[in-house]
Amino acid sequence: MELRHLRHFVALAEEEHFGRAAERVFVVQQALSNSIRNLEDEVGVPLVLRTTRRVQLTPAGQEFLIGARETLARAAQTVDRARRAARGEVGRLTVGFVSGLAFGGLPEIVRRFRELYPNVSVDLRELTAQEQEAALRGGLIDIGLMLLPVRDPGLDSRALWRQPLVAALPAGHPLARKRRLHIRDLRQEPFVFFPRHLRATYFDQVMRWTAQAGYTPNVVQEAIEVPTLLSLVAAGVGVFLPIQFFSRLALPGVVYRPVEDAPLVEIVAVWQREAGGRTPVVRAFLSVAREALDAQEGAPADAGPDGSEGAPVPSRFR
Repeated sequence: MELRHLRHFVALAEEEHFGRAAERVFVVQQALSNSIRNLEDEVGVPLVLRTTRRVQLTPAGQEFLIGARETLARAAQTVDRARRAARGEVGRLTVGFVSGLAFGGLPEIVRRFRELYPNVSVDLRELTAQEQEAALRGGLIDIGLMLLPVRDPGLDSRALWRQPLVAALPAGHPLARKRRLHIRDLRQEPFVFFPRHLRATYFDQVMRWTAQAGYTPNVVQEAIEVPTLLSLVAAGVGVFLPIQFFSRLALPGVVYRPVEDAPLVEIVAVWQREAGGRTPVVRAFLSVAREALDAQEGAPADAGPDGSEGAPVPSRFR
């Protein structure tokens, strides 16, 4: 039994006339008549009563019509679902992200993606860059959001946007009175920072930057989470150089100041290079990510927690 047989039968049942039904399904009348007879032979019972004026359904045909319509509707839904999956409009997407993106970038991207693709289930997992690379290799996540560089040759990446580093200072610090700083202004300050093994890319970039200014930061306290480091700043333990989107984390006792010539940290989307790694859902997510980040351009600068001017809003990588 083929779907065309069901379509022919439904058309005949609704038109009650072989000629009109044949025109409706774009076949000649004899072909439609043969299709209905073949269907009756397969079912094993008469489905229609043929008269000189009109066609009527038998009791068996009336019941068969209900099932035929349901089957055709399910077939259409199945085709539609396949086409939507090919466009990335249905399915499941697991996204890994480094912790800092929760304060900027990620919320905008996920909110917009869920608006445009409500039938895609999005699972978010907070992972370090190294954990994301391992998860991508193992198929545990579909796409990762992290900082450059991406070391695994089996992964592809696309730059999404850049973020400068800013200075996080205790609110009462003398440097907090300045609107902008130079990196050399911090050369005598104690620093709080991540252990290198947890944020090697981030750590090394900061060290290169300060080395160009003629010093190595005096790291007096380490912590593994940004909120903890900012709490240490608020307590006056030291200064910190977070990526700009952390300035959205308003913490009493901490102010953020732009730093002249601050290095730009590149944030990228990463996926498996092998065939199938960049699925339609992944492609849809990448497209939405670009659009969501573009929408942030031109927005006013964020205010610091003390009401002063904060760091400028991030712009997309070009």
